[in-house]
This record gives sequence, C-alpha cells and structure tokens, in this order.
Amino acid sequence: MKIHLWGVRGSIPCTGPETSGYGGNTSCCDASEDGWLLVLDGGSGIHKLVLKEPLAHKRIDILLTHLHLDHIQGLGFFYPLFDPSMEIHIWGPASSFRSLHSRLSRYLSPPLFPVLIRDLPCKLILHEVENSVFEIGPFTIHSSYVIHPGPTVGYRITSKHSTFTYLPDHEPGLGRSGLYKDPRWISGSNLAADSDLLLHDAQYTTEEYQTKKGWGHSSMSDASLFASFAGVKHLLLSHHDPAHSDEQLTKIFSDFRMISNFPFQYELAKEGMEFNLA
Repeated sequence: MKIHLWGVRGSIPCTGPETSGYGGNTSCCDASEDGWLLVLDGGSGIHKLVLKEPLAHKRIDILLTHLHLDHIQGLGFFYPLFDPSMEIHIWGPASSFRSLHSRLSRYLSPPLFPVLIRDLPCKLILHEVENSVFEIGPFTIHSSYVIHPGPTVGYRITSKHSTFTYLPDHEPGLGRSGLYKDPRWISGSNLAADSDLLLHDAQYTTEEYQTKKGWGHSSMSDASLFASFAGVKHLLLSHHDPAHSDEQLTKIFSDFRMISNFPFQYELAKEGMEFNLA
C-alpha cells in the first residue's frame, strides 16, 4: 500500500513562507494499491492530488471522517467529480438528523459553491458508515465513531501486507484524569491497534491543550501515548495548528523529543510525504 499526504494542516488553510515547509493545506491523503485509489478527506489538499498510477477502474473512493469545512472544502475542486466517465464513491459518517447527501448539499450548492451536488457530471454514489466493515478492491476498511464534535469516524485500512490508520481529528484524552491506560476504554484504539502507520491529530502542545479540552483535538503528548498503547509502528503527528509556523512546529517537536522516549518512529506529518508500506 502506498500513502501520499496532500494536506496536514488543521482548521483552516494557511499559506505563506512561514508555513510552506510542513504545508498549509487542510486534511487530505490517499492510499493506493493494485490500481485502486482511496482518498481520505476532502480538505484543500485534495486539489493538489495527482494520479501517479493508472486506475484499475474508472473509480475513486473518497472516505470522509466528518463534515467540518476544513475536511470538505476541497471537494468542489477535485477534477474527477467533473469527469462524466468517472464513478466516484463518497463514504461518510451517518447522522441521526440528516442524510449524508443532505449535509454535503449544504456546501455543494449556492451561495457557498456555484455547482449543485446533483449537477456533478460524474456517477456519484454516497455511502453512510457507522461502526462498519466494508471492502473496496484490495482494501478491507473498518470505520468507527471517535471523539470529535459532530458525527466523526476514523478509518483503519488493511491491504495484503499492511495497515494504515487515519485519525486526523480525534481527542482520546478525555478520561477523568486524562488518557486511560487500558486500550479497551480509549476512543479509536480498535482502529489503531498494531498499525504499520498511524496519522493522528496532534494540534496542540501540552500547555495549549489545558485550555482547549473538549474541542476535539489532541496534544502531541496524548497522540504519542495513544500510539504507544495501540502498539503502532510509525506515527505521523498531524492536523497542525494554523497559528503554528514551521519554525514553531520544529521547535515544539524538538522540545517534545527531548522529554519523550517511545519505542516506535514518530515525526511531524509534512505535505508531500510518501510511504510505501510493504
């Protein structure tokens, strides 16, 4: 399975020389194998997505974790949606109030966007997921609700030889005294268990998190502890705060490395990173 990161910033896109190193686009990455392509989230990074290998079919699957604007704002700029020969499947969390189609239509319609979702020329198929298991080509995908405001799921993607877990917006540290040590009681631990690669929310420093508990995001420390409890092999710390410049992010991570010692590889996610999970 090949993974490519197209957007790793949180909350709002931010451009400029101070954020060009790690990237200013919001959440999007892809996973590909045997000519099948999964796109995870439709943040502003999706407009940069380039098909590096021919598709086995004229089909692309987009897996949305939730419908906050920073995770769907790029959908209208994803060119395959405007290709009549393409079959696009969009998977997203079920809600008890409105259908996935109804919720996406709020964005893909005037005045927020000039093209109505019903007028997209591709063959569009929507799927609602909960705590679900489904297959797409060579991938087996587990979705599960996780802690974040509004209906939000994380994804565990398993191929022939590897597992990638995607939890870009997630706050597992809401136990009575912080992050529980028993994985059975930690949100998302079933998705991340023994993953080869985990991309996880790490928007805040430990100090910043103290005034932002309940906002749905993690500290770098909690994200790393979560990965440790889950037995992850490689952790990508993502959903970078738009208020943190590249210089600040590097300093925050450097300071964190000085006081932490985890038995797996961990690093800051960076736009453009590629991974080949054998």
